[in-house]
Amino acid sequence: MRNLNLLIKRIIDFFGSLIGIIVISPILIIICIAIKLNSKGPVIFKQERLGKNGKVFKILKFRTMVVNAEKIGDGLKVKNENDNRITKVGKFLRATSLDELPQLWNVIVGDMSLVGPRPPVSYHPYKYEEYDAIQRRRFDMKPGITGLTQVTVRNSVSWDDRIIIDIKYIEKFNVLLDIKILFKTFKKIFKKESIYTKSDKEPAASSNTK
Repeated sequence: MRNLNLLIKRIIDFFGSLIGIIVISPILIIICIAIKLNSKGPVIFKQERLGKNGKVFKILKFRTMVVNAEKIGDGLKVKNENDNRITKVGKFLRATSLDELPQLWNVIVGDMSLVGPRPPVSYHPYKYEEYDAIQRRRFDMKPGITGLTQVTVRNSVSWDDRIIIDIKYIEKFNVLLDIKILFKTFKKIFKKESIYTKSDKEPAASSNTK
């Protein structure tokens, strides 16, 4: 039954992302133009992340900060929306999670899924080999654009606590759960919440990530 659910999940991922990109293509174009007009640098931000079984891949996002932001100020940490490295357009994109839209391509090519544990930076807060056997279970499935952690605690708890929730998702995984998480994600897009962590171990720290 689990294998069947995984097959259905992949079908939903591929066609859902493909159709999604086609439908929202006008929005993607507008965002690209806005980023270019607002600040110098590339439209797309790429960063190495840990995927399924610890495989490293490059995640795609719309750039929301100045170029080389990770080498300025607090480095990988983004403490709040007033960080002066965040561009004006970037602030809006991060607040609405629209910066994540390019990851639909990551889903199409098979690096990610629509739903799953968020992929941490390849070297922070831990390298793959530094996770213990239980913690590595969060890498048993492809990382997602959204996930159980994102619709429950988001960044309000530590990375280690988020790992526990990610493992819970993997253990309880089924297509119906994915659909529920997707609906909760759409609801949260229209609900203003803080996307910034209070934890000292922020795995998704980067110049363009949550």
